[in-house]
Amino acid sequence: MNIFNEERITMNNFKKIGLSALAGSLAMTSAYAAEANVKGEAQAVFSSAQGNENATEASNGKGIAVDSDLHFTYSGELDMGWTVSVAHVLDTSADVTNSSTQMAVGMGSMGTVQFNHKGGASTNAIDDVLPFAYEEPWDGTTTTSEFNIFGSQLNAGSVSYKTPTFELPFGVTASGAVDYDPNASLAGAAAGGVVADAPSAEGAVIKLAHESGLTLGGGFTSVANTDAIKGESGATGYAKYSSGGLTIGYQEFYHNAAITEKGTTTRGIDTDGSGYALAYTAGDVSLSYSVQNEQTNAIGATAALEEEEVSAFQAAYTMGGMTLAASLYETDNVEGVAGVKYEETELSVSFAF
Repeated sequence: MNIFNEERITMNNFKKIGLSALAGSLAMTSAYAAEANVKGEAQAVFSSAQGNENATEASNGKGIAVDSDLHFTYSGELDMGWTVSVAHVLDTSADVTNSSTQMAVGMGSMGTVQFNHKGGASTNAIDDVLPFAYEEPWDGTTTTSEFNIFGSQLNAGSVSYKTPTFELPFGVTASGAVDYDPNASLAGAAAGGVVADAPSAEGAVIKLAHESGLTLGGGFTSVANTDAIKGESGATGYAKYSSGGLTIGYQEFYHNAAITEKGTTTRGIDTDGSGYALAYTAGDVSLSYSVQNEQTNAIGATAALEEEEVSAFQAAYTMGGMTLAASLYETDNVEGVAGVKYEETELSVSFAF
């Protein structure tokens, strides 16, 4: 007799009994039918970076990193036909405080109200919508980019209203959303808590899509004044066109960051930028090439910086739940410093389960 098989049978029976009892308990205590799902992803990345003679030694070297995320989703329907869904992402890489939660109430033709904690704002979702085979180019460089700042001020703890999708003449559909965050600091308040003298922020986005594959969209954000700082603002606009496996995109952004006290003549950092990308997918293979740049302008006592540019070539191959990816990044005028160049190569293997 194989005791391991006998143990396995016993344990399986125990699991079935336990899960059946749990399901029965949930059915008796739940006010509505609900579904729960769990999925995850794990990734290992090898990086090799090299700066030119003007770059710091800290930007040179090699390394391996491993990251994993767990995604929990719950959804159900209320008696009046509305839906409720909860999404929670647990980032297990190093610091679980990176986790985020969203709770959405779908009201049918009246749209959706969504509550966000550390992510989920509609404005932040369009910070960079260009097509990529692997990841946003700014993620693969040492630079701190303003390109992906748009909407981040509304990610601490916000509420969003999303319209339903409206069908317009000539094959056009339209949708939009507004965000409000009473605490625009990046550190969200704990449940039932507040952050003293925190500025509020609001934002809005709009999207127009045509049946031909053309999509136009944009949005704005605004942070209110406090006794300590002036408010800040941001805006972005984009256009994308998809046909078959080919997608091309162009996006511009503007960000005026508040860093000084009110009543002074010095103003915040004024940055604008743009980017374009071309991506092609054929079966399990994806390729992309992109260029993004940003310029910090002279304003008040702040001097202008050189235009920084990041170009990226990426390739990815998917085999079931496994994806192999490779990327080559080149950055000119790193952090706006003239003559500083930086190159990075990434090799990645990831699994979805």
